[in-house]
Amino acid sequence: MKFGVFYEHQLPRPWLPGDEARLFHEALEQVVLADKLGFDYAWEVEHHFLDEYSHSSAPEVFLAAAAGMTKNIRLGHGIRQVIANYNHPARTAECLATLDIVSHGRVDFGIGEGATRLELGGFHIPAKEKRAMCLEAAEQIANMMVLEPYPGFEGASFSMPCRNVLPKPMQKPHPPMWMACTNRDTIKVAASKGVGALAFSFIDPDEARVWSQIYYDIIASDQCVPIGHTVNANIAMVSNFSIHHDRAAAIRRGNEGFEFFGYALNALVAHDTVPGRTNLWPEYLARRGDRTQDLITASELAGYRASGIGTPDDMREHLRAFQASGIDQVIFMQQAGRNRHDHICQSLELFAAEVMAEFKADVAEREAAKAARLAPHIEAALARKIWMQPLADDDIPVVRASVAKAQINQ
Repeated sequence: MKFGVFYEHQLPRPWLPGDEARLFHEALEQVVLADKLGFDYAWEVEHHFLDEYSHSSAPEVFLAAAAGMTKNIRLGHGIRQVIANYNHPARTAECLATLDIVSHGRVDFGIGEGATRLELGGFHIPAKEKRAMCLEAAEQIANMMVLEPYPGFEGASFSMPCRNVLPKPMQKPHPPMWMACTNRDTIKVAASKGVGALAFSFIDPDEARVWSQIYYDIIASDQCVPIGHTVNANIAMVSNFSIHHDRAAAIRRGNEGFEFFGYALNALVAHDTVPGRTNLWPEYLARRGDRTQDLITASELAGYRASGIGTPDDMREHLRAFQASGIDQVIFMQQAGRNRHDHICQSLELFAAEVMAEFKADVAEREAAKAARLAPHIEAALARKIWMQPLADDDIPVVRASVAKAQINQ
């Protein structure tokens, strides 16, 4: 099993001078620490206009900074908004390839579409069309990173002429592709497109087993037609994360923040919002009451079920259940609400010292067996794909200099 850390850059109100800068720089310090401790992935989301919930609107900048400060950890867009209204597909392809080069081939590319009216409306994206727009753009981004030149495209959501999109990524044919998944339906879509599933829902191991079965059954079926130039058959599951030798301390340090994560998302999706005037944190605290002590009291009873918050033993039990469910990677949501930087770093260090080794011991063996098992299915899936054909030299259109001169003179 592999492990990742995940960032939304949450910043509950009230905001004091310097709070945003501190949040970003502490997150970078955490990624550097995770790299040194042997974590496999650092995932960064892209959201827009979501006060308090996410201040991560330029993940390519954050990940580029992380690339220059780390050596081994993979840097994942979890996710990048790929609809052309957010980011033109050619710009996404250029940014991905550049980041892949400067990181020496450590980039993973998660695709997403946005979920809130704040985001979709802000970029004039019809909610009913966002899935189709996302998948259309994602397929062309993959083509842009591979074909030289890119032949051009006339689609429903964007179009562009033939151009050579540069640079090309270090990883061939392109960085591994993933898709944000929040329910069983999106798990099915990810599998049918041959991309990894970034399961951004907090579910228990029993439900994780169902998701895994659905996903890998489709990967192995004729329903899988890759959207990219290769298949990335993996499931990553997000988990709470706060560990301490004293379970009560782990709950005090982490639970309040993680519950705010869900509260804030629901508030921004399901309720009216006045931009720049949210008051989510005080509202959340008022509704939550003294729940932390109730959770500590409940955790002292027999049959406590680990959820990523607790002791190292609790975490081992939690991860063993996910591993048995067929999950390939667990991504820890450690920066949420007002969780403290020093507590996050202490949890990362304790996890690496006392938990990680058990699950790292057989990663190579497990992955080799999985690759051998899936190889014929992946070969069949790639054979089903309708490939965008490269242009013959005689068919590459000439871009007339006179057109450029006319434009310059206007």
